[in-house]
Amino acid sequence: MGRIADLSIADLTGQRAVVTGASDGIGTVIATRLARAGAEVVMPVRSADKGERAAKSIRAAVPGAQVATRALDLSSLNSVAALTNELVSEGRPIAVLVNNAGVMQPPARQVTQDGFELQFGTNHLGHFALTLGLLPLLRAGGARVTHQTSIAARSGSINWDDPNWERTYDVMKAYSQSKIAVALFARELDARSRAGGWGITSNIAHPGISPTNLLAAQPGLGRPKDSAGRRLIGVLARVGIAGSVDSAAQPGVIAAAGIASRGDQFVGPARTIGGPPAELGLWKPLRSMDDARRLWEASEQLTGVRLSS
Repeated sequence: MGRIADLSIADLTGQRAVVTGASDGIGTVIATRLARAGAEVVMPVRSADKGERAAKSIRAAVPGAQVATRALDLSSLNSVAALTNELVSEGRPIAVLVNNAGVMQPPARQVTQDGFELQFGTNHLGHFALTLGLLPLLRAGGARVTHQTSIAARSGSINWDDPNWERTYDVMKAYSQSKIAVALFARELDARSRAGGWGITSNIAHPGISPTNLLAAQPGLGRPKDSAGRRLIGVLARVGIAGSVDSAAQPGVIAAAGIASRGDQFVGPARTIGGPPAELGLWKPLRSMDDARRLWEASEQLTGVRLSS
């Protein structure tokens, strides 16, 4: 068990926060908490209807909240570029970026619009391109960037020879890879910021286990009904073993806006799958900075997105 985190949240009045995956579940809770701290919250979403319902719920929970949705499909680099160009053209510094959106375990191998394995392409490469595209605004805002990993990153590795799993495919190993990549990117971003004086801090969060929609019925992924795992998690949550959606969001909130947040931290439930947020030691697959640098370089090559000179 790690040291229990300070739950105090910074005052974000007048500052802009961007939260992906905020149209339901953990993302909506994080966006609500940032709005309550005074932030103007931008919610990039794939479904405009779901996004507006979530925004409406935040406005109801936080009277006077400034919340707006924008279009984003993380499985499309064109969509990512359109959003980053739009936000950069507005010129508003970003103080908080929470890379929270994700997909998990499609029944069969699927690819993004750019041909990447869906989980790796959406969970990591889409957020990689988003973060680098927003870098001028993040630097201007002295931003805190939070990257949502998963307990699936406790084991596994990056499939360096076949990162898109074209030769063989194991859905769970591919998911673990995507979430290891999320965390390694977080660490390398923080290291590059410190070395370059960018003024950005970058942290990792993980939510434990909770009954979110990641494993729920999603016909678009080829999952017509809730998975067995989703039903089991629901049972564990009801008996208090797994976390609730609200409790699972707390590590991400603390990593993004906690007053003690300082960069290259890892925040998750104290009991791994549930419990109060705590600062954790890095899991073995997340420790190698050589892997973090190698992943950054591979991600640049795959996406064609690089730091501007």
